[in-house]
Amino acid sequence: MNETIYEQISAIQKEIEYSRSKILELRSKLELEPVSNYVLKDWEGKDVLLSSLFDERDELMVIHNMGKRCAYCTLWADVFNGSVLPLNDRMPFVVISPDSPEVQKEFAQSRGWKFKMLSAHGSTFIKDLGFEPKPNSYWPGVSALIRKEEKIFRASYDFFGPGDFYCSPWHLFDLFPKKSNDWKPKFDYNNP
Repeated sequence: MNETIYEQISAIQKEIEYSRSKILELRSKLELEPVSNYVLKDWEGKDVLLSSLFDERDELMVIHNMGKRCAYCTLWADVFNGSVLPLNDRMPFVVISPDSPEVQKEFAQSRGWKFKMLSAHGSTFIKDLGFEPKPNSYWPGVSALIRKEEKIFRASYDFFGPGDFYCSPWHLFDLFPKKSNDWKPKFDYNNP
């Protein structure tokens, strides 16, 4: 019986892989969206131009994080923290939130995050890229930015949510009969 179920699972996984390849094909046909050279803030409150984040490469991964208020965004950031070396090896990687530089710095240091983080506080960056649908209401996600002829464009984007492709714990929990068992991300895993 298990063999038959695993064969069915394998067939469905192939369908998912095929569907994912179709999504990637469609993404490759998207028109580039112009993006302004926004001024963001580092943890010392100094201005950082978006264009400066590309270094010598022409691609930049921007993670849109809702900030200190969101345990789910904190989970995604904790997961990305473990991948910061390979992500940065492939392309510059930065997490941007609406928190002020001071709040962001304190929270990131308390979590032990090793990735570059900038504040969009006081900027229209988050809203203009579609991750602030209403004032002070944010959505998490990722934007794939490229630099072409000294201009910045967004090639693609996606939103984050439980069970998405970007956060592995959900998929690992799904291997068990109780799945996530109503588990919710926490700010502190040492005190249940």
